[in-house]
Amino acid sequence: MSFLPERPLVLLVEDDRSGRILFAECLHQAGFRVEQAHNGLQALERAFDLLPDAIMTDLNIPGIDGYELTRRLKTDPRTRHIPILAVTGYGPFTQDPSRADRAGCDAILP
Repeated sequence: MSFLPERPLVLLVEDDRSGRILFAECLHQAGFRVEQAHNGLQALERAFDLLPDAIMTDLNIPGIDGYELTRRLKTDPRTRHIPILAVTGYGPFTQDPSRADRAGCDAILP
């Protein structure tokens, strides 16, 4: 009897429903399992509950923004090892792109 390894889990954080559906479909097609959150506080709770393999977040989300979400996750011993990818079209990001680095994002896709 052979067992297939479980696919990596990505927590996708996006408040725009259409964008969330698009990103989730792309991640599924790439072979990932996907859990979703639509705001920063929900994402924080799900990250602590699920301990995903990676987190993909928009920076401009309600509740706490993606910067604060990243800071909180990177300072908590349960989640500090989880890679965080920021995906954003957020205008102020272009004025201070290093802000995402300072928050702890592992990669940024503007």
